Amino acid sequence: MYKIVTKKELNPTVTMMEIEAPFVARKAEPGQFIILRVDSDGERIPLTVAGYDRERGTVKIIFQIVGATTKKLGELNEGDSISDFAGPLGVPTHLEGLKDVCIVGGGVGCAIALPIAEKLHRMGCRVTSIIGFRNKDLVILEDEFRACSDELNITTDDGSYGRAGNVCMPLNEYFASGKRFDKVITIGPLIMMKFVVEATRPTGIPCDVSMNPIMIDGTGMCGGCRLTLNQDGKRVTKFACVDGPDFNGYEVDFDEAMSRGAMYRDFERHAYEAACNLFKKGE
Repeated sequence: MYKIVTKKELNPTVTMMEIEAPFVARKAEPGQFIILRVDSDGERIPLTVAGYDRERGTVKIIFQIVGATTKKLGELNEGDSISDFAGPLGVPTHLEGLKDVCIVGGGVGCAIALPIAEKLHRMGCRVTSIIGFRNKDLVILEDEFRACSDELNITTDDGSYGRAGNVCMPLNEYFASGKRFDKVITIGPLIMMKFVVEATRPTGIPCDVSMNPIMIDGTGMCGGCRLTLNQDGKRVTKFACVDGPDFNGYEVDFDEAMSRGAMYRDFERHAYEAACNLFKKGE
């Protein structure tokens, strides 16, 4: 069992937890993920490592309540325990040799982007961060990004906080000014990452994306997390759990990834509603 050490609500639908998992904390790196089960009968869900403390033996996770399992996880409190917490899984984000990087995060994807920005900052890299949200109430991790960024840009779709618009606006302004980053790293909704990639493509600057497709076992055996990449004129299948989750954004078939990601949306909604009804009966 893995004890919940701290719990904090970042906004009405996003929660941060710090889990006591010393063996995971010992090896975890930015970009990697874990797979957890809330209880022995629960489903397996992947969550990106949002931070770690090797001395305390804890790992941070940040999740959005969108389905039955995240609903159940969100009902737990400090002192409670979860059944399984396996990891770290996946390939750590490649950061070696980078001196000037732009981090572009959207929504809850900022939780994945933050540890990358923090490690780059510790390495002495210049970090320019662009984080975007739908509105002011959904803004998360602003103070944390400000602490590790040389420049921080915040956008909201409705203009209720920061700049009105999307993350591509400040990004395009940097490019128009002649700014050259060593790399652009973008993490967030698939449609956002697709447009960040297309905005960056004319510059030739490397652009990495973090993919979070449907995933079950986390070892490459189930095939649920497969992605199609276009490499040297050929369509190549990769698996996000063992080959990623980071990929060259110029190679990713985003349209296919978005189609696959929507396959179980109705089922997830039904499971979420069933879980809500179950909790109500227990009140």
